[in-house]
Amino acid sequence: MAQYDVVIIGAGPAGMTAAIYAARADMSVLMLDKLAPGGQIINTNEIQNYTGVGTVNGAELAYQMFEHTQQFDTITFDYATVREVKDNGSEKVVVCEEDGKEFTTKSVILATGTQPRTLNIPGEDKFRGNGVSWCAICDGAQYRDRDVVVIGGGNSAVEESIFLAGMVKSITIVTMFDLTADPIACDKLRAMENVTIYPYQDILEITGDTKVEGVHFKSTKTGEENTVKCDGVFEYIGLTPTTDCFKDLGVLNKFGYVEVDERMATKKAGIFGAGDCVTKNLRQVITACADGAIAAQEASHYVKNLED
Repeated sequence: MAQYDVVIIGAGPAGMTAAIYAARADMSVLMLDKLAPGGQIINTNEIQNYTGVGTVNGAELAYQMFEHTQQFDTITFDYATVREVKDNGSEKVVVCEEDGKEFTTKSVILATGTQPRTLNIPGEDKFRGNGVSWCAICDGAQYRDRDVVVIGGGNSAVEESIFLAGMVKSITIVTMFDLTADPIACDKLRAMENVTIYPYQDILEITGDTKVEGVHFKSTKTGEENTVKCDGVFEYIGLTPTTDCFKDLGVLNKFGYVEVDERMATKKAGIFGAGDCVTKNLRQVITACADGAIAAQEASHYVKNLED
């Protein structure tokens, strides 16, 4: 059974940054992910707000980050689906689905991210990351002076719509209920001249041949169908943290997110969280990287204290 100073579960921006900082602290590092390194950013066509980089394709940025991790001999990457993490005090055991493979480690960083909830309608997968987005801050600028549709009516949908309204030509909001965000935010959005709202709609299809052309939906009250032409679609119907394998650790809140303090520490000694799967307000590439750096630094201190 292989032994490491830290096992990082998840190879998105948080996990890869944590790996780099841990390696620089002379720790032996294992980074695990069931998919290609990069997390959600590999599905993002353009990232325009990562400091010092300018506009970059998400998959390209993910590759650059992974290449950086591979400059360190003390970082090992492995494709694996984690089944559970066992907390045995000063020793942790990470159990994987593949052949029951197990790794022992002195510390663990949970960096598995989130997945946006999806509608599972025609056209959604076809234009994922290239016309259909889940991040206005990441992708909004490419729709400047163009027409977009926002699906959803909660806080995220309303706040991101207000952000988008300042740059796009028009926004059509289609929601399965009415707007359910904070009343002040809803009032602000309704007052914007380039915003149209269709409440109580079933979204049926994202239309288009080689690019997004519109959204087709039907009223849940009258049955009337409508199609709104647009250049891009932003979906905000919620996020799901990818944390099922940690459910027995006692570190999750009631929504499934990893509860951490300002040092990225959970209530379990030697177990840390980082990135979009932790409790936080802003989920961006840059904040995920910051979380990863902090988590690795704290894990390093924890391991050195164990050794002393």
